[in-house]
Amino acid sequence: MSVKIRLRRTGRSKQPYYRIVVADSRSPRDGRFIEIVGQYAPRQGETALNLKAERVHHWLDNGAQPTDTVRSLLRKAGILKTRHEARLATKLKAGAVPVTATPVEG
Repeated sequence: MSVKIRLRRTGRSKQPYYRIVVADSRSPRDGRFIEIVGQYAPRQGETALNLKAERVHHWLDNGAQPTDTVRSLLRKAGILKTRHEARLATKLKAGAVPVTATPVEG
């Protein structure tokens, strides 16, 4: 079973409002979902995006794949950048050689 993070359309005609949901990839666009992790209202300007960052991190850690549109929204929110920096920090920390405190002779 492949899990996707994708948009689910709600709202009236000509006034879109999307919920960012975690769903099975086989379910329809506005069908069953597992969890709502955010909202996106493209017509609201600055307050358009509202996310539960810890839940998004949880699902991404467990293998959920965001769609292209959701990936761009996560990039705008800064979630992908923090994930990248955290992974890079652990990689650099693992490869770092500790410096021993030895007296310098001279």
